[in-house]
Amino acid sequence: MGRKPHGVPVTLYEKVNSGQKDPFGVPIYTEIPVTVENVIIGLPTTQEVIDTLNLTGKRVVYQLGIPKGDTHVWTDRKVSFFGEDFHTIAEPVQGIEDLIPLSWNKKVMVERYD
Repeated sequence: MGRKPHGVPVTLYEKVNSGQKDPFGVPIYTEIPVTVENVIIGLPTTQEVIDTLNLTGKRVVYQLGIPKGDTHVWTDRKVSFFGEDFHTIAEPVQGIEDLIPLSWNKKVMVERYD
């Protein structure tokens, strides 16, 4: 019998409004780490790397498969896995849960975070 695919825990840093504003009146946010279980981590295709670089100027290093039912915001967020920090690029791509086999229905691209 084959192995069932499974993901790993990833730390997602949610942005929470601190209730304060900077000198320009822009809200200040704090990052709260949240562990998201069962995230699958893969490498992007060469075409995805080229397309994202051409559209955003950012270099994709991994793509994350987000588990079905996840309700976290993945746009413009810091994430940590493999002992390193990354930043999500662009909007997540999501499919219809019932039409996709396995446990993941959303894809998020990440770049290295310095």
